[in-house]
Amino acid sequence: MKTKRKASSVLLGALALLMLITGCSQPGNNSGSSSSGDSPETSSSSADVTMGTGGSAVGFIFVGTKDDYGYNQAAYLGSVAVEEAYPDLKVLRAENVPETAEAERVMEQMIKDGAKIIFPTSYGHLEPALNVAKRHPDVVFFHQGGLKTANNVGTYFGTIWEPVYLAGVAAGKMSPTGKLGYIVSVPIPQVLLNVNAFTLGARSVNPDATTSVVFTGSWCDPGQQANATNSLIDSGADVISLHQDCMKTVIETAERRDVMTVGYHADASSLAPNGWITGSLWNWPELFVEMVKTAQDGQFKGSKFDGKYRGTLADNVVQLGSFGANVPADVVQYVEDQKKALLEGTLLPFAGPVKDQSGEVRIAEGETPTVEQLEGSDYLVEGVVGSIPK
Repeated sequence: MKTKRKASSVLLGALALLMLITGCSQPGNNSGSSSSGDSPETSSSSADVTMGTGGSAVGFIFVGTKDDYGYNQAAYLGSVAVEEAYPDLKVLRAENVPETAEAERVMEQMIKDGAKIIFPTSYGHLEPALNVAKRHPDVVFFHQGGLKTANNVGTYFGTIWEPVYLAGVAAGKMSPTGKLGYIVSVPIPQVLLNVNAFTLGARSVNPDATTSVVFTGSWCDPGQQANATNSLIDSGADVISLHQDCMKTVIETAERRDVMTVGYHADASSLAPNGWITGSLWNWPELFVEMVKTAQDGQFKGSKFDGKYRGTLADNVVQLGSFGANVPADVVQYVEDQKKALLEGTLLPFAGPVKDQSGEVRIAEGETPTVEQLEGSDYLVEGVVGSIPK
């Protein structure tokens, strides 16, 4: 990864500690108990507590664990950056918060504990956040990945499909058979968009490549992940990727079976020294600090975060991960050239014509969809094997 952001010793220490973890302990997206944002380690400030200014605390809720080698770990590292940037601001965290009314209870407790800024980080935390926001118009909510906003609720995300497309290019180059596997959670638009981007990337270098997709119905269920990984490998897939919150089980299962992998959310290359190709990563620290500063300064209304903010590959909010040791130099160079073209705007991954599985043209020739249109994806592209659960 070629990021040049300034990292402090605290953030580096947190990352080093996380990468020593050897287990992904979250049992599933709707199981596990939630905490109420306890054990903050910093002192509170005496700043104003009107909407968007001051407040003694900032709260982060995660649907899984902070050491999942994935979605929650990436968001957790962003919270560490906030903790470091604001040593006088309490940072409240709650792990394993389900996407139910329990999320409302956790956020309400954080507000009681002084939070004037809250980050609900899972897709399914949006409705609970909107409900709490109505009751607390003086609190600013930054929801991760949401498609709806409110007066005091902004959403943020990134065009992660850009590095996913590039990772698909790498997978297409590396696969001897052109048979790829993709393990996903539930058929929300962002999941479908990533499967499509990955497939389009692979087929840009191998028009006969196919992506077999398995929906687990869960953001992190190691048992289901192991079964899905083995099933895809048994059916001939020689590269496995995923859109799951945690990666450890999938990456390690594929590694044991000498199958290559493409990661998502956070760098899990240490789990697959032989089979890791690359990954699509979130880079939240600088963005989280900027969002907190915007709210702390009373500048949320009218800011770029007051609505749907989407960072890009050019913004360094989303990144293409490091390449594995066994990826040939010519493949690395080809993917890097594609990345350059994407950044320059000469490569448009979803430029039409794009057909769905039935052969229907979803993006017409000469058309380039907007980010909003892509985030409304409700189909799988030609080359994907498997159907969308009803």
